[in-house]
Amino acid sequence: MSNSADSPGTGASPARGRRFRAVRVLTAGVFALAGLLFFTSFNTAKGTNIRTDTSLLKLSDLIHERSRKNGELDESNGALRDDIESLAERDDGSTKAEDDKLAALERNAGTQKLRGEAVTVTLNDAPPDATAKLPGYPEPQPDYLVIHQQDLQAVVNALWQGGAKGIKVMDQRLISTSAVRCVGNTLILQGRVYSPPYKITAVGDPEKLKKALAASPAIQNYMVYVNVYGLGWKVEDDGTVTLPGYSGTVDLHYAQPVE
Repeated sequence: MSNSADSPGTGASPARGRRFRAVRVLTAGVFALAGLLFFTSFNTAKGTNIRTDTSLLKLSDLIHERSRKNGELDESNGALRDDIESLAERDDGSTKAEDDKLAALERNAGTQKLRGEAVTVTLNDAPPDATAKLPGYPEPQPDYLVIHQQDLQAVVNALWQGGAKGIKVMDQRLISTSAVRCVGNTLILQGRVYSPPYKITAVGDPEKLKKALAASPAIQNYMVYVNVYGLGWKVEDDGTVTLPGYSGTVDLHYAQPVE
């Protein structure tokens, strides 16, 4: 019932022989699996050239595709919210005072459309071949010629300080949890990606808004680069416009309301 590896003449016990056979089987299995993986990897590499395969999307293409889908989801979310609100208004048992309070909260939260006189600020990169226009200034570094996050934030902050009732950056309404962020020379706002020129529209008193822009130290610093290196800057009266309501989620994922 035992082979030579199990016989007493070899000096090996039956238990030891069984372990030896198990190790041999396991080793053979590992080598077989390694060979299969090598063969599969070779065929995959032979059939796919990463540098030339046009089926592989560039990272920028993936980002813009995700940005487009996020925009569609925002629109769908806004439409569903409108449907829910219309159903809730049919017979929710609330008083007029409660309805008025809710409407005021929605306006302050930025989830409702806002109509009024507006000012639009447009920021743009300088030409890539720009040179210093005024004496005494160094020739520009690449960093000097593009819009930065701090520039966009300076405009948004100045408009709030000027009494803006609502602000739209590109085609999106800002709310209290909105973060204006830049990655490279692109703006990422609420899951969507934008390239310059950047447009910021604020509803409020146009004169107060423009006065606040002119008084901002951060914008005064930006204007040096406008005058020396040609960064884009335009402030326009828009007349009466309607800002869209914020259509994204309003749930707080990283904060909790204070009791």
